[in-house]
Amino acid sequence: MTFSKRIYLPAREKIRCMKKLDIWVLAGVPLVMVLGNSMLIPILPAMKSYFGISVFQAGLIITLFSVPAGLTIPFTGLLADRFGRRMVLIPALGLYALSGLAAGLSYLLLQKEAYPYILISRVFQGIGAAGTAPVAMALVGDLFGGKQRSSALGILEAANGSGKIVSPVLGAAVGLLGWFYPFFVFPVFVIPVLLGVLFFITEPKTRSEPTPLREYWKILKAASAQKGCNLAGAFFAGMASLLLLFGLLFFLSEHLETALKVGGVYKGLLLAVPVAFMSLTAYITGLVIKKRINLMPFVVAGGMFVLGTALASFVFFHSTFFFFAGISFAGVGVGLALPCLNTLVTSSVGMTARGIVTAFYGGVRFLGVAAGPPLFAFLLASSIKLTFGAAAGLAFLAAVLTLIFVRGSVIASSLEVQESGGKQRK
Repeated sequence: MTFSKRIYLPAREKIRCMKKLDIWVLAGVPLVMVLGNSMLIPILPAMKSYFGISVFQAGLIITLFSVPAGLTIPFTGLLADRFGRRMVLIPALGLYALSGLAAGLSYLLLQKEAYPYILISRVFQGIGAAGTAPVAMALVGDLFGGKQRSSALGILEAANGSGKIVSPVLGAAVGLLGWFYPFFVFPVFVIPVLLGVLFFITEPKTRSEPTPLREYWKILKAASAQKGCNLAGAFFAGMASLLLLFGLLFFLSEHLETALKVGGVYKGLLLAVPVAFMSLTAYITGLVIKKRINLMPFVVAGGMFVLGTALASFVFFHSTFFFFAGISFAGVGVGLALPCLNTLVTSSVGMTARGIVTAFYGGVRFLGVAAGPPLFAFLLASSIKLTFGAAAGLAFLAAVLTLIFVRGSVIASSLEVQESGGKQRK
């Protein structure tokens, strides 16, 4: 080994370790964000009983988190583009943690009168959640390029799925101490992630002054004109995949308890099956697909086709074996689509407009999650065959629209320009 190698090899290793630390710190953001709804679902019956409220009123604990989050996400993206990702991400994580704490303290201080104050806390918590995972996704797009970006986004999607698996179990376990205790879990998990972002994440210094609003909207309008069809197709596929996944989970929860007479921890484990398959597939897809942007629209379409086929199987096959095979393949389909969609969206525009575009994408995903259960509930009132026939049709439609409108070659060429421009600036 030469003298120069002895000098520079440790530096390269240090940079590699810092990059890995960036990924895992940022992966904590979507992991804690999904606690917002999933961790509280197991305690809703106890809350309903304690406050003497209706099923609809108990459901507002979820609704008044999801709707403000979905509506606020685009504005957090605008702020992230103008003032920096960390300037939005750190306060958002703080608001998210403190609002959860406020909900728990409302019960301790007000007891039976706490319900409206818990709802208010959930509204603020949803606003805080809006500035977390989508902004972290945009920051990953800034920090990593090419193969590293796809792998990093795959890790974020896997962390999101892992949080969905763990959070209901965590909520049920902590809820055994008292239905209000899960609210105090939020700061316990969120504050370490906040500190990690504060002390370990360094945002690329590419903007000296915030982009003027007039110029900013010109850039965004130009991006929409050039990539509007690509983005619309990707947005629709992302919304459809999560709408169908959470609608399926809603149906699965009811089906396990009413038709299969399964409850308790065993029910929770079975609910985790499609999400576990989704998380594992998302992680593997992020590692394998890497920089092959030209192939990503075909992988997304393939994933939506797998999802649609799994949903359609419930129309024709009713045995327990086919049921669990179907929900497993549904998770695989979503896991194939989401990492590619994340890369396509974050790579479709430059850094100046990436935050707002990613934020709109996050908002659409959030609204898809919120729409899935009520839509499935409405269709199930008619028939199971209609429900899954319509769900399969939506998945197949998303696959077709992806193949028609999403062009990986267009995004790949713009990505090459972005990366070459970045190298010249350096």
